[in-house]
Amino acid sequence: MNRLETALGKIVLKNPVTVASGTFGPEYGNLFDLNRLGAVVTKTITLQPKEGNPPPRLYETPSGLLNSIGLQNPGLEYFVNHSLPQYLELLSQDGADVTPLIVSFSGASISEFVDIMIRLESVDGIAGYEINVSCPNVEKEGLSFGVDARAVYELTKELKKNQKSMRELIIKLSPNVTDIVEIARAADEGGCDSLALINTLLGMAIDWRSGKVHLKKGFGGLSGPAIKPVALYNVYRVAKAIDIPILAMGGITTWQDALEFFYAGARVVAIGTANFINPLSTIEIIDRLEGYLKNNSSDLDSLIGTVKI
Repeated sequence: MNRLETALGKIVLKNPVTVASGTFGPEYGNLFDLNRLGAVVTKTITLQPKEGNPPPRLYETPSGLLNSIGLQNPGLEYFVNHSLPQYLELLSQDGADVTPLIVSFSGASISEFVDIMIRLESVDGIAGYEINVSCPNVEKEGLSFGVDARAVYELTKELKKNQKSMRELIIKLSPNVTDIVEIARAADEGGCDSLALINTLLGMAIDWRSGKVHLKKGFGGLSGPAIKPVALYNVYRVAKAIDIPILAMGGITTWQDALEFFYAGARVVAIGTANFINPLSTIEIIDRLEGYLKNNSSDLDSLIGTVKI
């Protein structure tokens, strides 16, 4: 009996633990067998290579991490020709031990998103797409896709229309909005299969001695334990409002943190900043979750969405 087995829509996972985009790469295969994970999520890729923002672009805060990386990545074609084969070599690709690979990508316009999807549809080994809608939309004067319900709906609908495979279409939501439920509904109505939430919260840090900002750009995305209560609340609200699977992230560091998100309604959790603190955190969380469920003669499905108010 596998007490940890779960599903994110069409993707069946042997356990509910994956990694947050941008915090994990194939190099972790030098530390442990990546097939221990329920799934692997890649760093967000874009159509063309991006150099990212100038340094300094990382700053540690109390119980958190501010980052202003700027989606640095080598671009779509490099990913397809080099990174993807590297991932697939590390992940089991036969029998019952297949570990799903979810590719995260983003674009500056709907047409860019579609172009990336069409290219990815032509290659094998991908189980799903995580659509990062936190980037500026050049067609809407730089307004982030993720803060505009109409833009999220139109993007999701267009991606679904151009998707020929049965791969899971996951929309990753930003918490930097007036009402995350409204954005989630727009993604659902546009045809997404599941939701990922939350992305980082916007924040900044200033040196009290000089008055100078610690990040070159001035602000960045806050992740880590500091944002867990916000993430938990957002997952709870969306799970109550919309009946599609949720991949939750935001400050999950321990197996107890993961349990809280399952109670709130998530089916899968992603570990992010904790990977920088302890590269083996995902494996430890999986093992401790399994032990907890076994000791309580329970399984994961029986916990999901059972929070008591």
